[in-house]
Amino acid sequence: MDLAVTIVFGILFFALIMASIALHEVGHMVPAKLFGVRVPKYFVGFGPTLWSTKVGDTEYGLKWFPLGGFVRLLGMYPPRAPKAGERRGRVLRLADDARAWEWQEITQADVDGGRLFYQKRTWQKLIIMAGGPMMNVLLAFLLFLGVNLFYGQSQAQLDVAYVQTCVATDTTTECPADPTAAEASPAYASGIKVGDKIVAFNGREVSSWDELSELIRANGAGEARLTVERDGTRTDLTPVHTTVTAVADEWDPGTTIEAGWFGVSPRQELVKGGPVQTIEQMWTMSVQSFVALVQFPVKVFNVAWDMVTGQPRDIYGPISIVGASATAGQVVSSDLGVGPKVALFASLLGSVNLFVALFNFVPLVPLDGGHIAGAVYEWLKRRGARLFRRTDPGPVDTARMLPVAYVVGGFILICGIVLIVADIISPIKLL
Repeated sequence: MDLAVTIVFGILFFALIMASIALHEVGHMVPAKLFGVRVPKYFVGFGPTLWSTKVGDTEYGLKWFPLGGFVRLLGMYPPRAPKAGERRGRVLRLADDARAWEWQEITQADVDGGRLFYQKRTWQKLIIMAGGPMMNVLLAFLLFLGVNLFYGQSQAQLDVAYVQTCVATDTTTECPADPTAAEASPAYASGIKVGDKIVAFNGREVSSWDELSELIRANGAGEARLTVERDGTRTDLTPVHTTVTAVADEWDPGTTIEAGWFGVSPRQELVKGGPVQTIEQMWTMSVQSFVALVQFPVKVFNVAWDMVTGQPRDIYGPISIVGASATAGQVVSSDLGVGPKVALFASLLGSVNLFVALFNFVPLVPLDGGHIAGAVYEWLKRRGARLFRRTDPGPVDTARMLPVAYVVGGFILICGIVLIVADIISPIKLL
């Protein structure tokens, strides 16, 4: 029964991701049509056409392989302006071939009517290309907002829920029954107790666990004087020194850094919030995702290496759409209550949407960020020409970036295959 539930809700999650991708393409298509760009095709999936219908001058349809989607905007490649003495090498021939293929469908009426993408103003191009990832940002915001409004986020409080009695070592994190048999942790030596509420660190009042954690990390091996509230009374604990040890990186939880450590764990509490809390949550996740994107090639290699060598998967490592769907299925088939299941399912879907948005903002073609960078570069060139009273250089020839697009696209394809295989052979288990 659990397996059936996992499969059913895994498929449902996959369908919702496909719906998110379809809406991503809508985010491009709607402003493109509003600004008068001709949109010949809008499809969900790739490969042979499963179904299609034409409405106006746009063909809408589904492809056999539901692993993405696309919207075709006419006029992405402007006409080439020949330059004196320019040699027509491989890159230029490739660009001209792609341009010729696209221009087979372009009519004189499209050119005269300004219905081509390259003819649009810079701000219009930016809105069109940013519309897709911003749709995913909106979906993520709505999903996280729903969770925060109706369920809440688990937030660390300043109340102590656990005191580690000894300093953890590289070989074990378990402490012996007799605290004197190992080096006492700073927390144990200070006399702090479960139920104490930490109110000050080295004389500085603290209002959140995050603030306290930053102070402890930055303290290194320095003196630590804690003040707690115990049974309604403020109590100064025995001064100790925090220990420098390996702790999880705040922005990359899958790695560790050397920082100050005290040895207590906080009480967790579900806290409901609204739009402001949701934006703060998404900002933190965005910074963490940016760090993950910078390390993405290395992390994919680590996934492949762990798979080949039989090592367990890093739960903070990248996963494919297949892996995310399987994880969502595991959540629903777990022993958690209905509320936590719905919250985790929605949060996972929101996380995927946020990552898709950030990934598409990477300034490399064929990603949306590459086209955004191209539009900004074109604007700067034209502004520079106007400033120095030179001839308008015209639109940037984005067709010349096709080799980069092929390399980036090939890299994304290889990474996708590696992650899908890893998610099948060695799936991540959160629960």
